[in-house]
Amino acid sequence: MATVRIWSDAEAEADARVKAVFDDIRATRKTDFVNNVWRALANQPAVLESTWAQVKQVMTRPGALDPVTREMIYMAVSIANGCEYCVHSHTAGARAKGMSDEMHAELLAIVGLAAQTNALVTALQVPVDPEFTV
Repeated sequence: MATVRIWSDAEAEADARVKAVFDDIRATRKTDFVNNVWRALANQPAVLESTWAQVKQVMTRPGALDPVTREMIYMAVSIANGCEYCVHSHTAGARAKGMSDEMHAELLAIVGLAAQTNALVTALQVPVDPEFTV
């Protein structure tokens, strides 16, 4: 259950700042769907605006990483951070951008392996090899 109000479209229409962000989300993503994270952030229009601007800059602009890779990285970090919402949201995003079942399975195997080996290396306090430092 949310700890803040989840804004409806009618409420968003009544606030110019929120409406502008919701309209931009719809235009950028080419959909009428505005997901709950943005509806929750609407309680703080300045945070909504700045967070959307960051997401738009990092996740939608052309760059060296293709869109599915970006979504899969976001998934991996969300899994590591235990963010159920983001795991589901970015899994859906990755699938929409072309992630196959095989890619998903491989990503989960890598995330699981990294979690295991990270825990072992942390517990053992293994010193970093000088060859790995830049």
